[in-house]
Amino acid sequence: MKSKFYYLIVIIAIFFTGCVDPNASGQGKGAGGGIGPLIFLPLMILVFWLFFIRPQAKKAKNQKSFVENLQRGDKVVTTAGIHGTINKINEDGTVNLEVSPGSYIKMEKSAISMDWTTQLNKGATAGKK
Repeated sequence: MKSKFYYLIVIIAIFFTGCVDPNASGQGKGAGGGIGPLIFLPLMILVFWLFFIRPQAKKAKNQKSFVENLQRGDKVVTTAGIHGTINKINEDGTVNLEVSPGSYIKMEKSAISMDWTTQLNKGATAGKK
């Protein structure tokens, strides 16, 4: 599987080769003249949007819905790597995590990792099978 950066490099190479006029002999015609390079500018913006902006916005939207759907009793992992169970969801955007029986930590909801939490819960359900 080719990475996004491979495609980005190919698009940039096409852009720069399109900027040079092979028929320009230096006699009144400047290199890079014409409308060719202007066509590639919107294409470059489209590539950046497709490969960088859109996936990041989608991931942020998923993270926000994940944080909003947290409930008491969910097993979670924070971005700092702390494993715990949600004991209480506070109104100020924080949760109380029970990290061991009787030990609680107050953390921001945004500090709960969606990726690590899904891995933890996927591993727990696979272990029960």
